[in-house]
Formats: sequence, C-alpha cells, structure tokens
Amino acid sequence: MLVFRFVPMFSLSKKIALVTGAGSGIGAAIAGAFASAGARVFVADCDEAGAQAVALKITAAGGVAQALRLDITSEADIAAAVAAIGVPLDLLVNNAGVGSVGTILQTTLAELNRLLGVNVNGTFLVTQAFLPAMLERSRGSVINLASVAGVLGVRDRFAYTTTKFAIVGMTKALALDHSASGVRFNAICPCRVETPWVAQRIAEYPDPPAARRDMASTQLAGRMAHPDEIAAAALYLASDEAAMVTGSTLMIDSGWTAGK
Repeated sequence: MLVFRFVPMFSLSKKIALVTGAGSGIGAAIAGAFASAGARVFVADCDEAGAQAVALKITAAGGVAQALRLDITSEADIAAAVAAIGVPLDLLVNNAGVGSVGTILQTTLAELNRLLGVNVNGTFLVTQAFLPAMLERSRGSVINLASVAGVLGVRDRFAYTTTKFAIVGMTKALALDHSASGVRFNAICPCRVETPWVAQRIAEYPDPPAARRDMASTQLAGRMAHPDEIAAAALYLASDEAAMVTGSTLMIDSGWTAGK
C-alpha cells in the first residue's frame, strides 16, 4: 500500500560525515549540503587553511563542522583522522583527487603513479580505515567521486581516465562484498564542473576562452556543472531515501554519456 509521509526528505540529522578534498570545489559544496541537512561534518583536506575556511563558513551559517588536515595518501594521517573523529562514521565521501592532461605517450610513469596514489590508493586507504566501524553497526553510506571518465574514455586524459575507471570498479566490488551488511557504496560520475582547480587548468591553455567553450560543449546544457549540482546528488545518496541504491554509478553529465 502506498503511504504518504508528509515529512522532510533527505535529512541527515544526527549523522556523522567525513568529506575528503573538502577545502574547495565539489568537496566544499558536499560538506555544506550535508551540514545544511543536519549532519556533523568533518571537512578534510591536505590544504588545512582551505578546510578551515570551509568549516568556518558552515558554522557561520548555523551548521556543525570541524576542519581536519588529511593527506589521503598518508596512513599516519588517516590513523590520526580516525582518532580525531573518535566515533564511527555514518557517511564517508571520498572526493579528494587529482588530474592530469595527456595521452599515454605524454604521460610519465611518475605522473601515472601520482594519480594512482591519490585517486585510487587514497580512496582505498580511507575506506579501509573507516569501513570496519560501519560494518560493525550494519549501516552507513560510502560515496566515491568518480567521473564521466570512469565510464567512457576521455581524449587526452589517459591517466585520469585510468584511475576513474578504477574508482567505479572499486565501488562495485565494495557493494558486492559488503552491502548485504547494510552499508551502501555508490559512485557519482560528474561531467566537467566549474571548480577553482578547473579554472586554473583553463588559464594554462594558450586560448582560455576557447578551452572553456570546448569543455562546455560536451554537455547538452552547453555549460559545465556547478559544484552544488553534484552536492545534491551526494545528499540523495547519503540519505535514507536512497536505501535501495548501492553499487551504482550516478551520472551527472548533462547527456555526455547519452552520446553528446
């Protein structure tokens, strides 16, 4: 029987969340969205000043947030984060990541290892550290930030595409191994997003306006996404309303994978 419940949806009240790479861009938007939905948010970033600035903005707006310096490639940093948080997480968002431009012929082994170290190994290490407590309580949501480049190839993004395909595969493997316990694992696959990092990369092109137009052209909307639009997807996946969603790749790509 269909029962209508006239109560607010997507509440994260009383939930504890950790968002990595939350000092700017998508991570900052997710941290803000979670806090506005009632979660206590740990704003983690290797850029401690950036994390503190985001946490201050959240608290100034009435939310509950704490900055946390975290290099996700450092097992010592991760162990310190587990100790600093001190309680099991309800929500883990693996957002921290890096990118690069180039084909395989333009990519050095050092550059590939840099991306693998952050995007893949970092996600692995953070999840491995926080997951046992979630499994013990038989609840929680782990959200991995992948990319449209995790489901189809993107030209001149060899190393980035390689690592984001790995994130999608990791997410599905985690779901198959552990979601029967009650913990959910999902990946968000955004198109190009207007972030400070992307703005810096565009500025490095010989013709920045042309580069921006090129990046916008892959989306049917004719523009890049805004961080808040990705945060909205994360809020859904974090909420109890997404109880039947696990092992999924949620595309926020404005038609890119539809053939655009």
